[in-house]
Amino acid sequence: MKYTFIDLFAGIGGFRQGFESSGYKAIFSSEIDLHAQKMYFENFKELPFGDITKIDTKDIPNHDILCAGFPCQPFSIAGDKKGFNDTRGTLFFDIARILEDKKPKVVVLENVKHFKNHDNGNTLKVVLNTLEELDYTVSWEILNAKDFGVPQNRERVNIVGFHPSTNVTEFNYPKPLDKKVTFADIKEKKYLGVP
Repeated sequence: MKYTFIDLFAGIGGFRQGFESSGYKAIFSSEIDLHAQKMYFENFKELPFGDITKIDTKDIPNHDILCAGFPCQPFSIAGDKKGFNDTRGTLFFDIARILEDKKPKVVVLENVKHFKNHDNGNTLKVVLNTLEELDYTVSWEILNAKDFGVPQNRERVNIVGFHPSTNVTEFNYPKPLDKKVTFADIKEKKYLGVP
């Protein structure tokens, strides 16, 4: 049996790429940006639904895993850091709305490293408390893409929650791989004029 997942704030499909390559089945996606939607379609032959705030939970199929890289601009050090005072910052509560109705077994969220410090840590606290109020057992960790075979220094807060129906009470995050990958290791020579 393949576990199913939904891909919210899908961008061009980073979560989907990882989950599908591990054998999971995507059954719903949502992305508001039209350019990202087009690229997602090119990548997966599926056009994501648009604005998550306008999607009724009854239109979202039941699923095992909810994946969401919810908008980071309100929490990023490169942005205005308005957090929940920025409309994009409140989109987490649409995730909560879907979790409350659909009760998937697992929730996987991702945001910028600064998310943990935003508003003196209160923003992360609100997210964790909200997930716990929805009965999820949650944990979080900062992971860096460069430690897992990706040639990019990209630190992100990762939050994983398990519904009580799973009987999972603890989650062990992966340990960094003992392997460094550079851009030269992955570049496609044929596009660079190299035979």
